[in-house]
Amino acid sequence: MNEYILSCCSTVDLSSEYLKERNIEYICFNFSIDGTAYADDLGKTLPYEKFYTMLANGAIASTSQINIGQYLEYFEKFLEQGKDIIHVCLSTGISGTYNSASSAAAIARERYPERKIIVIDSLGASSGSGLLMAYLADMRDEGKSIEQLRDWAEENKLKVHHWFFSTDLTSYIRGGRVSKTAGFVGTILGICPLLNMDYKGRLIPRAKIRSKKRVIKEIVDKMEKHAQGGLNYSGKCFISNSHCIEDAEAVKQLVKEKFKNIDGDIMINTIGTTIGSHTGIGTVALFFLGDERVD
Repeated sequence: MNEYILSCCSTVDLSSEYLKERNIEYICFNFSIDGTAYADDLGKTLPYEKFYTMLANGAIASTSQINIGQYLEYFEKFLEQGKDIIHVCLSTGISGTYNSASSAAAIARERYPERKIIVIDSLGASSGSGLLMAYLADMRDEGKSIEQLRDWAEENKLKVHHWFFSTDLTSYIRGGRVSKTAGFVGTILGICPLLNMDYKGRLIPRAKIRSKKRVIKEIVDKMEKHAQGGLNYSGKCFISNSHCIEDAEAVKQLVKEKFKNIDGDIMINTIGTTIGSHTGIGTVALFFLGDERVD
């Protein structure tokens, strides 16, 4: 069995330390804030604290996906070493990067016909696709083949649940997802939108919940409803947040109280600069394995 590379986009929103420890390679998305361009390099160049402080102070952030040339250069550094690649992309429901990666892989296969290059659409985002990577890393470490990882990912990616809520409507208003009037009223009333990823990997609003306390309870109730085994869930659980660690800790504490059999610690991650450019501050997301997403 040939040695292979397990790879992902920086949008998995896992720390560089975790990715290094698990031997997972990654390629950086690109973003700009107040006109200055950066690589989404997991907070190395522009620390997350500074990034979110800039957003809180009114800075405008935008993102750009990885192009074909960048993917090809990235893939070739592994192919030249005689290694196969399995790469997991940000959802096609919110980005076109899968198409760029697939096009680059097609070119690379012509140049390296003896190598295997597998590209997977995660249909997920943030630490949800990060959760998928954690399971794939476990399988690789157990000695599973690259084809076995591909098959498991395709069979199980829609079982990775992504539930989000936001306590700050600024980015929703700025991005046009909420009108200024509705945003003003929602802020006054303490409305917290609850969203999830659907079966096409799109971010879908599901409810408008009044008060942070209620939305925290509701997001954990969604886990109870959908998690494999319900309250007996014994899989992994990740949480991510955009500059609102106290809210993430509150979700973690409630999950720990309800789900006694979770595999390992509940990891809290920071939403990175690509995803954070769209969510803004005040977003918490909860990820776990559950029933298959069908809507």
